Amino acid sequence: MQNLDENSITEAVIASHECAPDGRLKAIVSCLVHHLHAFAREVGLTESEWDAGIRFLTDVGHATHERRQEFVLLSDTLGLSMLVTAMAHRKPDDCTQATVFGPFFVENAPAYQNGDDIANGAIGEPCFVSGVVRGPDGQPLDGARIEVWQADAQGLYDVQHASDGEQRARGVLHTGPDGRYFFRSIVAEPYPIPHDGPVGRMLRALGRHPWRPAHLHFMITAPGYDRLVTHVFREGDRYLDCDAVFGVRSSLIAPWIRHEGGRSPDGTMMSGPFSTLTFDFILSRSQCS
Repeated sequence: MQNLDENSITEAVIASHECAPDGRLKAIVSCLVHHLHAFAREVGLTESEWDAGIRFLTDVGHATHERRQEFVLLSDTLGLSMLVTAMAHRKPDDCTQATVFGPFFVENAPAYQNGDDIANGAIGEPCFVSGVVRGPDGQPLDGARIEVWQADAQGLYDVQHASDGEQRARGVLHTGPDGRYFFRSIVAEPYPIPHDGPVGRMLRALGRHPWRPAHLHFMITAPGYDRLVTHVFREGDRYLDCDAVFGVRSSLIAPWIRHEGGRSPDGTMMSGPFSTLTFDFILSRSQCS
């Protein structure tokens, strides 16, 4: 492999993977090398531009820690997360569509019963959420596990606040025998993704905004069905057509109905405004079931 030039180096690098024991890894990295080299040739990449790219990725790594996943933000804002999600979760037309996972999921969220207030003190106007989880045949799914999380009225998730050990506006609950779920939380509001780091600098350089439309995150699992990771978006939001992470699907948009006080769905008399959201989910059957 001596005397390689700009035309011969690509095949030399790919040939060096010939003895890789993992065939899938060999195929992925070889294809990556092929496209990376083709990209560098196509744009005529300069040494200073290459150095700037290395520094940018280094900054992304430095900005990533247990409370912030800058690499996920980079993948999201480049549309890669949604592309991989769309390829991995092709569903029948009658099943609920998947969308991006996002960087703010937390393991071991608190468990709640149906009807509980999962806001747990999060700032925002009250919102009562309900619906039914079904299979594609319309059968209600008893005991489906629902994990939900959202930002507060300040546009921040609990993990973005100074930690006091409390998890807010997130939790785990299960459907009843009729497939129904219901809980109290807060009204979803639009918010910007974290843009005070390298991904934010990239967006500004490209003339892009960091805003996401208001939404709730859901992750739903049930035996015999594919896991569903999705959002429910707030109808009428100004960012539905320009989501910074390209995650909106029209089938996932629903109305938040505002009430000026009165009796809430759980029977509580509300002295101030509150909203209600109803959304049903249809899970696709697992190919392995």
